[in-house]
Amino acid sequence: MRIRRKPWARPELEACPFYIAQPGENRGRWRQQFARPDAPLHLELGCGKGGFISQLAPQHPENNYLAIDIKSEMLGLCKRKAEAAYAAAGRPVDNLYIFAQNIELLPQVLAPEDRVERIYINFCNPWPKAKHQKRRLTHPRQLQNYRALLAPGGEIWFKTDDDPLFADTMVYFDEGGWRVLYATTDLHAQQLPDNIVTEHEQMFVEMGKTIKFCKAALDG
Repeated sequence: MRIRRKPWARPELEACPFYIAQPGENRGRWRQQFARPDAPLHLELGCGKGGFISQLAPQHPENNYLAIDIKSEMLGLCKRKAEAAYAAAGRPVDNLYIFAQNIELLPQVLAPEDRVERIYINFCNPWPKAKHQKRRLTHPRQLQNYRALLAPGGEIWFKTDDDPLFADTMVYFDEGGWRVLYATTDLHAQQLPDNIVTEHEQMFVEMGKTIKFCKAALDG
């Protein structure tokens, strides 16, 4: 998805106390950056404009969160949404950090010592052409990276509107030794109480698309 250049984004991010300009410097030490280092650490990959993490993190002060996107313009919007959400909740932003990173190079900024308990992947690019599918965030080579970062019992929560991507991801999990804990091809029909509806999700629903969702953990 293209997004217009936002000249204000980078200066705002550089002045933001929960933006990390050099995330690689915290590799293996992310938990120590939070006020509550022993709290569970959750990671959103491809946070976009922040519609998901800005709802989730303020609601759950018992967890720590990292949100990643490759574009500063997206992170600038995410920063603003997070600030507004925390202000509305009457809380400081003390359990969230955001930073820019190419997710294909995730091991450069996170290490096994960071012990991530949960990874969220929401509405990522489906990369439908066969020659591009290695770029999918659920492709086996990416799952291998996540495997190294997850704590024992850690999970991936995956949501998409794309039928082929969801079907292929189920195969990726099965062949990679992951155990699917829950899966549905029509999330909204299930009316799960803890589902966070983002702008993209609402848009897809209004277009008549069903939302696919699954939770998977490493088998054994």
